[in-house]
Amino acid sequence: MGSISAVIGGIAFLGFLLFLLGIGLVVLATSQGRSPRGGVLLAIVGLVGGIVFSVVSQGILVIEPTQVGVVVNVLSGELEDPPRGAGTSIIIPGLQEVFIYPTEQQEYTMSGIPTEGRVQGNDAVEALTNDGQVVFVDVTVLYRIEPQNANIVHVNWRNRYEDDFIRPTVRAIVRDIVSQFRAEDIYGVSREMMGGQIEERLRQRMDEQGLTLTAFLVRRIQFSEEFAASIEQKQIADQEAQRAQILVEQQRQEAERVRVQAQGERDAEIARAEGEAQAIILRAQAQAEALRLVSQQIAANPNLIEYLYVQNLADNINIALVPSNSPFLFNLDSFVDLGEDFTPPEVPEADLPTVTDNTTPREEGGN
Repeated sequence: MGSISAVIGGIAFLGFLLFLLGIGLVVLATSQGRSPRGGVLLAIVGLVGGIVFSVVSQGILVIEPTQVGVVVNVLSGELEDPPRGAGTSIIIPGLQEVFIYPTEQQEYTMSGIPTEGRVQGNDAVEALTNDGQVVFVDVTVLYRIEPQNANIVHVNWRNRYEDDFIRPTVRAIVRDIVSQFRAEDIYGVSREMMGGQIEERLRQRMDEQGLTLTAFLVRRIQFSEEFAASIEQKQIADQEAQRAQILVEQQRQEAERVRVQAQGERDAEIARAEGEAQAIILRAQAQAEALRLVSQQIAANPNLIEYLYVQNLADNINIALVPSNSPFLFNLDSFVDLGEDFTPPEVPEADLPTVTDNTTPREEGGN
């Protein structure tokens, strides 16, 4: 679209060339005594054409897709609302003046690295933290001019909005927000929070001036060498403390495991001891009951001892030799002559105690 104005401007230039050529022919014809009529006509046509096409080229306004045009009435100073958008339009030369502003995203960087920022050299924002530490902050502001807000930008700043507004405003807000944080916090987890607060404050200020903030980037924060060294030492100490705490916890868990294992072994040993004690009691009770029954039988039949003695002799013994001075082992008459009134005693049923499980379940506890 810009080629239209260029073509018309080129035609106007050719018109002025014809005007100069006509003037040259007039001078040449006059010097030779000929009529200068042709030269005069050519000069008039060239001059009129040059002026006309020059005015037309100045009256054609061509705005690119990434631009917006603010049209100002030269006589009244009023701004045309809304601003001119992308495309080709007509203005009145001499009565209307146009100021072109970019609408694509722009960036403004302030950095301590000389080749990065808009200003050459160390242009990082120097700020003081809440605890008195000096920090240098590298930042980048990404912003754009919305077409509908171009008149506001023109009235407030013209083309000085970067140097006179964005730069000082960003530096002031960064210093103010940094002063609310401790250096150690900025070095650690609070860096993102700090950047968010700066972005929120800056967006509000830029909206008031017709500028739209799209992003605020904290590129780098540089601390003094002494502070950085102290922070590094503190982080190392914290890591050592965490490792020591983990080791203590592992040892505590191992001690707990050993204690629980010992408790289990003790409970098992107690259970075994109680079981053996119960078995001994049962065997003693059974033996006592057996002896009671035997005593009852012996009381009822004194010859029972002799009978049991014979029963316990080996089956292959036919003759037993005893010393001559020993009394007789048995009185045969006592076995044969039992009397008519002999009645064998009844053998009572064994009253054995009921086996009960006195063991109680034990809880494996561990504090």
